[in-house]
This record gives sequence, structure tokens and C-alpha cells, in this order.
Amino acid sequence: MKPANRINQVHEYYFSIKLKEIKALQNQGIAIINLGIGSPDLPPHPDVISELNKTSHDPESNMYQPYRGINELKDAFSNWYNRIYHAALNPEKEILPLIGSKEGITHISMAFCNPGDRVLIPNPGYPAYASVSKLLNLDIQYYNLIEENNWLPDFNELESLCNERCKILWMNYPHMPTGKVASRENLRDIVMWAKYRNILLVNDNPYSLILNDARVSALNCLNEYQDIIELNSLSKSFNMSGWRIGMLGGNEENINHILKVKSNFDSGMYKPIQLAAVKALNLDTTWVQNLNYEYNQRKQLILSMLDLLECSYSSDGSGLFVWAKIPESFSNAYEFADYLLYVLGIFAAPGSIFGNNGNSYIRVSLCANQETLNEALNRVTVLKQTLPCK
Repeated sequence: MKPANRINQVHEYYFSIKLKEIKALQNQGIAIINLGIGSPDLPPHPDVISELNKTSHDPESNMYQPYRGINELKDAFSNWYNRIYHAALNPEKEILPLIGSKEGITHISMAFCNPGDRVLIPNPGYPAYASVSKLLNLDIQYYNLIEENNWLPDFNELESLCNERCKILWMNYPHMPTGKVASRENLRDIVMWAKYRNILLVNDNPYSLILNDARVSALNCLNEYQDIIELNSLSKSFNMSGWRIGMLGGNEENINHILKVKSNFDSGMYKPIQLAAVKALNLDTTWVQNLNYEYNQRKQLILSMLDLLECSYSSDGSGLFVWAKIPESFSNAYEFADYLLYVLGIFAAPGSIFGNNGNSYIRVSLCANQETLNEALNRVTVLKQTLPCK
């Protein structure tokens, strides 16, 4: 059967391909340390798992759930946003729970863009923004984020990319893959520009609790502009990536537009998962503090490894990754990533997969325990003299 033309616009995800390659190496008896993917290895809080177990026995849990999520979850998201970001969201009108925030990228794009409409996407940035846009036959314009500009947009460039069919500006702060944290002033400037251009601004915000004290939301940067949507998720901050729990916040009118799309794709989340999410959102600050203590210990090990590899980096990035510039002796990130994989048995993500502005960078994940990271550091230490970088 001939497939639809739209899938010719996308390719198999890089990690899907690379994990097959890693599996083949493992089948040959080679021990690979996977530092490429940001899938939290730590468990959720015990109370969260207990809530899931308990509520799974309720007969009503097996029924269809509301398309807009149960009230308890919307209330919990609202209280969480008020407590963490000092942003007031009406739980009934301005919050829409999602089956993971990734689906929100598709729903938003379908709700607001017609074929040929223009979207502005960061380079480097999360590949899903571009993949969804390609599937919907949108006009993709990449705006450059570079180290020399502190991984922030250049407004002259944004202005040059904008036309009368420009509908969405995608941004992601704290930024993946670079870890850049945007200040409230940075976000306010971007919101002001979106307001001036009458563009829907979408901020993807799943990393703000990880190694970051400056927790800000685009939703409270400029009260006079309503066309702002923010995506968030429990995947990273609460170690619940496989549970698929996310949300989007925005004004009532835009939420209703998105609901028209979403309600035709699914029939609501399993109720025990929603109730377990409520438990997670109500955890006290000790949870995040302990999580960040562990991630900081891991980060120091990774930085030591990168020092030996002669990479340069900024140590103040947030999120689940370290973004580092590769040694000058390598021509590009793919070459360096293959060196790490085939010589040292360490898998890290080449920055190129996030856009060509990542060609000289590598992304290393914090989602491996300290024992594993010590092993990675030991491999680099032992092999550096006999197998130098180049």
C-alpha cells in the first residue's frame, strides 16, 4: 500500500535508529553506557505509586473519563502553577490535561494552523516541533539560537522571518538541549514581540524544576496579551515519563479550540493515573530538593568526564542534560559521538539532531546512576592516554 505523501516529510527518529545500533553492539558483548536519552531512571515518589495501586481497585476507574480531565487534576495543576510560577490559572477554563505534553504540540498545531501557514521554530530545538509541522504541511522557518547570543532569539531575525501567514512562535525555556534558563525579562521581551506581531506564543516548559531556581512561566510575563500557551509535564520533574501526564495552560477561548482537536483523538486518561498525578503535584519541596541533589552529584561526574575529553561547557545550565562543545580536533558532533560510542562504549547525543546550530556540540544525559557515571569517567580516564581524542 502506498503511504500518504505527508510521511515523506519525516524520517525515523534518530534515537530509534541509534538504539538499534547500540543493541547490535550489546549483542556482540560490548557494554554500552547510555547517556543519550533523557528518560528519568529514578522512581516516582512512593505515595504516587501507592495512589495508583489503591485507586486502580475502584470500579469507576475503568470507565471513560472527562475529555478535559478530572476536576481534582485540574485543581492540582492550578495550585501547582500558582505555587511554583505565581501564575493564576482558572482550573476549569484555562487548563487542559494532556496524555503527555508531546501530544499538545500536535493538537496546538492542528487547532491554529492551516497548510502553508508559517511557524517559527528554534535551532537548536526539540525535533517534535518541526516533525509535526512537516506532517501538517506548514511553512517552517528556523530562528537561530547561538552561544554568542546566550541561546536567546535575535529579534531582528525574528522580524525578518515573520510574514502575514505567521501563526506560531515555538520556544522552550528552560531550553532543551542547551539548558539555557531565560529570565523573566527575557521571556517578557519575547512575549512583547509576539504581541506586537499578533502571533500565538507557545512555551514548552517541562524542565523548570530540574537544577533551576529561576522558575518562571510565560503565562505571567505580560497580562495584556492573551495568546500565550504553555506546555508542562510530570515526566521530568516527577520521574513519570512513561505515565504520559502533561498539561497546557492558556485562555479559555484557545483551550476550547484545542479541545475540539483533542476530543477527537482520545477519550480521557485512566483515572488512577490522574489521581496519582494529583498526589505528585501536591508533594512538598523536599521531593524536588532531593531530586536536584542527586542530579547535581551526577552532573559533577559528567563535567569531570567532559574535562578529560577536552570539551567546553557552561556549568549553570538547567534540565536533565549537559550541553558541551566538542574538541576542535573533531569535524562535527556525529564524528565525536561515534568516537565516544565505538572507542569508549559511551552513547551521547550529537547536537546536530537538534539543528545545524548544534553541529559542534554534544548532549549528555543525567539519567544514569552515579555508579554508571563513575564507570564512564573511569573509561575516559584509563583510555585517554592510549586512545587520545585525536
